[in-house]
Amino acid sequence: MGSETVEYLIIGAGPAGTQLAYFLDRAGSDYLVVEAGESAGTTFRTFPRHRRMISINKPHTGSDDAERNLRMDWNSLLSDDPKLRFTEYTGKFFPDAGDYVRYLADFADAYGLNIRYDTRIVALERPSDFVATTGKGERITAKRVVVATGFGRSYVPDIPGIETTESYWDMPVDPGEFTDQRVLIIGKGNSGFETADNLNEHAARIHVLGPSALKFAWRTHFIGHLRAVNNNFLDTYQLKTQNMVLDATIDRIERRDGEYHVTLTYARRPKTVTLVYDRVLTCTGFALDDSIFGAGARPELTIKDRFPKLTEEWESVNVPDLFFAGTLTQSRDFKKYTSAFIHGFRYGVRALSQVLAHRYNGAEWPSRMLPAEPEAIADALLDRLDHTSALFQQFGFLCDFVSVPAGSSNARYHEEMPFDLLHKPGYGAKGTVITVSLEYGAGHSAIDPFDVEAGRAWEADPANEDRYMHPVVRHFRDGELVSVKHLPEQIYNEWTDEDEYRLPLREFVAGALSGAPAVA
Repeated sequence: MGSETVEYLIIGAGPAGTQLAYFLDRAGSDYLVVEAGESAGTTFRTFPRHRRMISINKPHTGSDDAERNLRMDWNSLLSDDPKLRFTEYTGKFFPDAGDYVRYLADFADAYGLNIRYDTRIVALERPSDFVATTGKGERITAKRVVVATGFGRSYVPDIPGIETTESYWDMPVDPGEFTDQRVLIIGKGNSGFETADNLNEHAARIHVLGPSALKFAWRTHFIGHLRAVNNNFLDTYQLKTQNMVLDATIDRIERRDGEYHVTLTYARRPKTVTLVYDRVLTCTGFALDDSIFGAGARPELTIKDRFPKLTEEWESVNVPDLFFAGTLTQSRDFKKYTSAFIHGFRYGVRALSQVLAHRYNGAEWPSRMLPAEPEAIADALLDRLDHTSALFQQFGFLCDFVSVPAGSSNARYHEEMPFDLLHKPGYGAKGTVITVSLEYGAGHSAIDPFDVEAGRAWEADPANEDRYMHPVVRHFRDGELVSVKHLPEQIYNEWTDEDEYRLPLREFVAGALSGAPAVA
């Protein structure tokens, strides 16, 4: 039985684990990534089941700004080689998952990342340091562990009889196997509607069921809500083609004589009925597989026990030195921002690498020096807004900030700080602090963006913020919020106009530096 010791053990070589390995490798850290599959990105060999990803891939932006182009490239990992982008692998706007497997494998190989494939962790314990045991009986001791496995199991709601149904995880994907059948799909998210769309030409009748009203990504700006690319099924429902979307809770599922008898109660009226189907498919989401965690290493879970409960440093709240990366970190901004998705968590992973460097090596958050002058600071903020992908993708979650210690003639510009870390000791926010972030207006999802009359009424009220994403600048003094400035939205997301952006921002910064309340 072999054994070895490393400083950092990363479990999983999906996009998050591979991305973190890149940053640790660049920093010269002692790390090892273990991956159960034969290559990086093994999960994408199976999921999504119907092979079409819903993450945007847009090679043709009309711009040669590599950083800005990442706004329209939701799949690439961050690296120092702008040519190593997923946009080089396919021109499909919604790419095939198989192409992503190729991309991740090539990324890992290009940087010679220390990844050990065909190595599954079956137990993780912590007698003192962490000890991970592989399926081959090897033991790996690590001071710190980062779990980047993604979801390892289906989330199954507590419904009597649901164990008799077929799961999205392993259901057939050949629509011919459902020809002329009555099908119930449990779950009104993207996996449920992706499945319904696949079956539409073959199944006799399809019902998609869930207890809550549909939420559309184009309205909420949370891309995990139903995407337009998956909602063709709604036409078939409203135009009366034997399909339905049901708002209901399931009381029980019974298997009788080769059929499913499903008793449900409607959400819109107090009526209980029993409907009969040939097939029932459960598409209710995913969860962390916590079966590997043993003595001293079992993280506290949250949100129906689907996710680890985390601190602002992506660390387990109850297991010190146990960190998480990737989609498992979405408990920090659940259904609000983008930590659940590659284009969001790649920046979370970069921030995590800086947290680790700070925690264990005493490194300061990366920064550069500026004159503590309104023009220099305002110009630096606007220049970043014109290029940044991180603040664009992690809207409301990450900010850039400028700190000016009391009495200093110099300022420090810090990039991509999680708001939750901003005032935590050791992270650089001292004295006068000016932050900039990109955010949607409060109440942005309350109004249909295609409703012209409602939109006009909203925008006519000066008490309301711009609903679309726009820059928000905040002034803190000694950790206390002093003032907030909302800059207007811009149709091209280019906040460069002298009168509309630069002059008002300089005025705001001047007020902050003067010690007086900033002009909002």
